[in-house]
Parts: sequence; structure tokens; C-alpha cells
Amino acid sequence: MHRRLIAPGALVASLLLAIPASAASHSPGAPGIGDPYYPAYGNGGYDVSHYDLRLTYQPATDRLEGTATLLAKTTQDLSRLNLDFLLDVSEVRVNGAKASFTTSGEHELEITPKSPLPAGTAVTVVVRYSGVPSTKTAYGFTSWHRTPDGGVGANEPEAAWWWFPSNDHPLDKATYDVSVAVPDGSQAISNGTLQSTSSRAGWTRYNWRSNKPQATYLATLAVGKFDVTTGTSESGIPIVNAYSKDLGDNYGAARASIERTGEVADWLAEYFGPYPFNALGGYVPNTNTGYALETQTRPFYSPRQFASGTNVSVVVHELAHQWYGDSVSVAGWKDIWINEGFARYAQWLWSEHEGEGTAQEIADYVYASRPAEDPFWTVAPGDPGPENQFHIAVYDRGALALQALRNEVGDEAFFAVLKGWPARYAYGNATVGDFVRYAESVSGQPLAGLFDTWLYQPSKPGVPAARAASIAPGAAGSGTAPTAPVRPKSWKKIAATNSVHAH
Repeated sequence: MHRRLIAPGALVASLLLAIPASAASHSPGAPGIGDPYYPAYGNGGYDVSHYDLRLTYQPATDRLEGTATLLAKTTQDLSRLNLDFLLDVSEVRVNGAKASFTTSGEHELEITPKSPLPAGTAVTVVVRYSGVPSTKTAYGFTSWHRTPDGGVGANEPEAAWWWFPSNDHPLDKATYDVSVAVPDGSQAISNGTLQSTSSRAGWTRYNWRSNKPQATYLATLAVGKFDVTTGTSESGIPIVNAYSKDLGDNYGAARASIERTGEVADWLAEYFGPYPFNALGGYVPNTNTGYALETQTRPFYSPRQFASGTNVSVVVHELAHQWYGDSVSVAGWKDIWINEGFARYAQWLWSEHEGEGTAQEIADYVYASRPAEDPFWTVAPGDPGPENQFHIAVYDRGALALQALRNEVGDEAFFAVLKGWPARYAYGNATVGDFVRYAESVSGQPLAGLFDTWLYQPSKPGVPAARAASIAPGAAGSGTAPTAPVRPKSWKKIAATNSVHAH
């Protein structure tokens, strides 16, 4: 009897031949989309085009039940895919067939379909789930706000995990249908347009639709008892605003501010181009948070924003994000300046509009009022790091960079950039580098040095750089007599919005 000897390499080759090539090439999708600031956020291997969320929420117990249907396309040969989610899952189906699932890490739902999915495949994922969002935490925090009469999902950079499974990163934007049943007497507020309502057996169902691509963190849900106002902006955009009935002393100031949403949006369109969506509004639930958030078409505002009276400046900030942050979203979270520097600068432009200090005067004040040793200057808005993503320097120093750009290229080119950028990248994603190149192409000037000085250097730009950018001409060493920084009239209102950054 003769034994046939097989070399190890030949054995491996023979085993591989026994496995169909299509199956052998499939691999799990990455548990993160590749953002260095948040390595576990988002997922690899697929792209979502639409979320259909059919929910039932009980305000008395904070219990949420739902069925999420995701329409997606694979971007690689997939043996498994992940969603970002925290609630309890009872069933998952992929293309109609039951799929196995488990959880891992802080917020990963791992799904293994019955059959591997080739690249380029249209995929329908259905997830049935339930739970009490306010009992769930990840990384030691929650993005679900329990209120006396319900709950709210709103936070940045993450909020979706607490109420729907998703590919949670701005790179994967999608359209949305959000249908929510709540007990009669409560209302459900979400993004976009209210398509219909219907009542049956003591429950009312609200059907909302967002028909333009929307990042997951910009999707919002608020259930409670609200006073709802409706109207239309002068430019024809329908407006829905909602105010919790128990805002107390903050009610009047909140309403007096947010009811100017249509006016502010039309004013911003003069600078940024046509409003990019088909709905407008804002809502103020009775939360104890301090921040506001640019949830798409319907910003979230904390009652605390109006504790000292009306504050239209914060409305300007969140509505500016509809162009800068919502329509044009960051490609990675390090690009946060594209969102916050521009929304802050919009507040400076509103100050000009109101006759309470020009953008130049505010820029001079920001530069002159912070000494070189202030840690403010060590934060680089162009890449602040995850620990400083919402640092005040990203906002104030970020807006200062825009005033330096304005002085460098002149008003005509500067405002052409502000209006052209949202059109160039509408409903997509972009980086700080993309903006620098775009500004150079519009102005015809090399600007890398200017942006490096004002966005990336971890120190206060020196007097020569400030003088070159026409910032704080009276600063010490500028060749003129030093002057004390003069605080613009609008500064108190602008500074009152600083708590919007405390995500």
C-alpha cells in the first residue's frame, strides 16, 4: 500500500478549491467607518439610502417599540454587517430571510445574513426592537432625554443608537420616513414634513418625511405635549414649531425667538443661497440640557437658551447649519470647523444686520481680548481633536479665520465662496481641505498659508499675521497705539449661545 504525501501548501490549495470562490471572498464589514476621532462609529461594507421607522412610544413608561427597515447597497462582499444600536432586538431579516444576530462592544449589533451578500447587492434589512431608551448608556452617557411628558432623541455626534439602528456617521446620509404612534393628547415631532396623522383606539400616529439626504445624528424624535405653530416663510417654505407646554418662565422668550425662524432663514439665504430643504422649524422640549442642535429642518433648542430672554442669535446659529453641516456635512469629525466656524460667523453677520457690531469689530475683539498664553489659542479649529471638538475655539477662532479670509480676498470673492460652497457640495460631504481649495479657485489666490495660520497653528497668530489679515489693527506691536478691546453690543447675546457647544 502506498501513501500519497501532500505538501502543506498543496493541502491548503485543495481545501480552498473545495470552497466556492464567491463564499471564500466574503468577509465581515468593519465595525467602524474609519473615522479616527470615533473609530467605533459607523460601519463598513454597505451604504444606506433610506430609513423607514415605524414606532410606538408610551410617554408614561418611556417604552419604545419599533420596526426599522433599511434600504442599502453593499460596497464589498459581505459575510456579516454591523449596525449601531442599543435597544433590545427580537428579530432581524435580511432580504426577507431571518438572520442571526448578536451584540458586541458598546453599541454594535452584528448581523449575519442567511446567505453572504456580494458587492453591489441591494439589501433590505428589517430590525424589530423594543426597550426603554433612558435606561441605556454607552461610553458612560446617554443621548436620550427623558422629559416630564415624554422623551427626546437629540445629540452630537451620536443620538440614533437610542431610538433606531443605523450606520451612524455623517458619511452615510439617507432619506427618512418616521411614523410614530403616541397616546392621544401627546404629539410626536420629527424632521421634514408632516405627511399625515391618524387616530385609532386612543392612539395618534404621526408620519414625518425627510426627502433629502440626512445624517443620522441630525435625525430627531421628540414626544410630549406641545403647543404647535405652523406657517410659511416669505420664500414659501412651510414652518412647524413646537414648544413644550411646561416651559414656565422660558416659554415667552423661546417663542419670541423661534417664531422668527422664517425671517432668519430667508435672510441667511441672501448669504448662503436658496434654503436647501422643503421644511423649516424648531422645537423646545422641557429638558434640563444646555445645548442646542441643528437637527435637520427642525433644530432642537434647550429651554436654558432663553432663560435670560429672547435669543435670536442662537436661532441664526442653528439655521446656518442647515447649509453648513446639514446640506454639506463633514466627511470626518475632524472637519467640524466647516459646521461650527460658519454657524458662528453667521451670528457675526446677524450682529452687523442688527447694527450691534460688525463682523470686523467682533473679530478684533476676539483677537485682542485673549492673550497669547490663553489655552484658547492651543486648539486648532482645522483639526481640534475629539476632546476639543466642541471647544469654544472651534467657534470663535473658527469664525476669526473666516474674517481673515474675507479681508484677504475681499467681500465680492468672500461672499461668492459663502454662497457657492453649499451649492458645490449640496447634500454631500466635504473636508476642510476641500474648502481651502474651493476658496482658492473662486478667489484666484493661494490661501494655504492663511488657513494654516488661523486654523492649524496651536498658538495665537502674531501681530504681523493679524496686521496682514486686517485683524485688531490697534493691537500692541502693530505700529499704532495699543487700544483696549472694545466689546461689541452684540457680544453678550453671542456669548449667551456658548452653552450650545456643551454636547
